[in-house]
Parts: sequence; C-alpha cells; structure tokens
Amino acid sequence: MLEVIILGIIQGIAEFLPISSSAHLIIFRDLFGIGRGINSNIELAFDVALHFGTLLAIGIYFFKDFINMISKGITKGPKDKEGKLFWFIVVATIPAAIAGLLFEDYIDKIIRSNYLVIALALMIMGIIIYLVDRYMKKEKNFETMTFKDAIIIGCAQVFALIPGFSRSGTTIAAGRSINLNREDAAKFSFYLSAPVVLGAVILTVLKEGTLDIIVANLSIFFVGVLVAFIAGLLCISFLLKYIKNHDFKIFMWYRIILAIIVLTMII
Repeated sequence: MLEVIILGIIQGIAEFLPISSSAHLIIFRDLFGIGRGINSNIELAFDVALHFGTLLAIGIYFFKDFINMISKGITKGPKDKEGKLFWFIVVATIPAAIAGLLFEDYIDKIIRSNYLVIALALMIMGIIIYLVDRYMKKEKNFETMTFKDAIIIGCAQVFALIPGFSRSGTTIAAGRSINLNREDAAKFSFYLSAPVVLGAVILTVLKEGTLDIIVANLSIFFVGVLVAFIAGLLCISFLLKYIKNHDFKIFMWYRIILAIIVLTMII
C-alpha cells in the first residue's frame, strides 16, 4: 500500500509538470522497484486508474471553466470566447484520439519496456520545451488563438503516446511555439488532457476483465486514485503560479538528469 501511495503521488505530480507521468511510472516500477509487487496483470489498469485520479483533479480545479466552455460552446458556438475555446479542445483532441486507437496497444507492448527510447524522449523533449519557451514571443492568448493553433497543439499531443515525451510537455511546448503565453499554454494543456484521459479510462474499463481486476483489488485502486487526485490538485495550483515568474529550465535539467540515471542503469 505504501508503494501504491508513492505511485499515486508520482502520477499526480508528473501528469501536470512537463516531465512525463507514464515514463515516471515505468521507471519507478521497473528500474527503482517501487510498485514491482503490484501484480503484472493489473499494471496497465492501475496506471489508467491513477490517470483517472488526475482527471478528477482537472475536473474539480477547472469545474467552472468546463461548465462555461461546454454550455457556451453548444449554445453560442465559436463566436463566444469560452465557446470558441470548447471547440478548440474538440479539434485538438482528434489527432491524439485517432493515434491512440491505432497505435496505443503497439506502443504499450513495444515501447513501454524500451528504456533507451524513454530516456532519449525525456532528454530531447526537455531541451525542446526549454528552447521553445525561451526564444518564442509571448503575444498570444486564448482570444487571439486560432483553430490552426489548436490543431498544431493537438498534433503535438500525439507524441505523448510515447513514454518520456510527456503530454503536458508536448502540448505546452506546442503552445509556446505558436507564441501562446505560458499561463494560457499550460491551461490549454490541462483542458486538453480531460477528454484524452477520459477516453483512455473508458476504453480500459471496457476491455474484457478490467472490471474484475478493479473489484478484486478495490483498495489498491481506491487509494491510488485518491492520492493521485490530491497530488494533482496541488500540482496544478503550483505550476500555474510557478510559470508566472519562471521558465522551464528546471524541468529540462530534471529530465536530462533522470534520463542519464536511466541510461546508466540499463547499460
């Protein structure tokens, strides 16, 4: 149970910071041995359960935002500011949804155990997000954002299927590449995670045997979801405050150091 709590904290932090939650769950379980005692046949379902915890964090933290976006998106359409943002999210979700349906099983079988690819993804994406943030202007906000911008961010999210790239990292970097300011880039990344994570949770639950696994290990799943939810809430608040006065350098160096640690462990 202690390992479940640790993995829940890791998920809650790494889901929203641009450091890749999927890579951290794999590294801490497989290389550091934390959570190795969790039966292998429930690993993927447990990881998705942790993602459900962070989905709840997003839903609670941005509850009013989502209600406004959905209601105005349906009633007023893209002519309204919140309504336009709703349709941005819909459009940006499509590339990752298609890629997930086509390639997620293949990636889970092949790349989840390829620590070299994970380490390289951690390092490369860390450098990219820092450089993009540093050299791009900070002129755009949600009001000046376009559907083309939303599609670019959505296409970038496809790379998050590969552990190490980071969903928040790729989408924030894409947002900064189109000159979206840091705060709005981070918020759009959080908004965009909701439908993607929800879809992944639903697909996993619908798989044969998943519900039986959850029921048989109910205490593990409940604690994992709860801890990921609390850690996620705290991390969202932290990141939105942090990026107002700081760049992404610390995350770049953290990713590089973690990648080097992984490489030394597998060589």
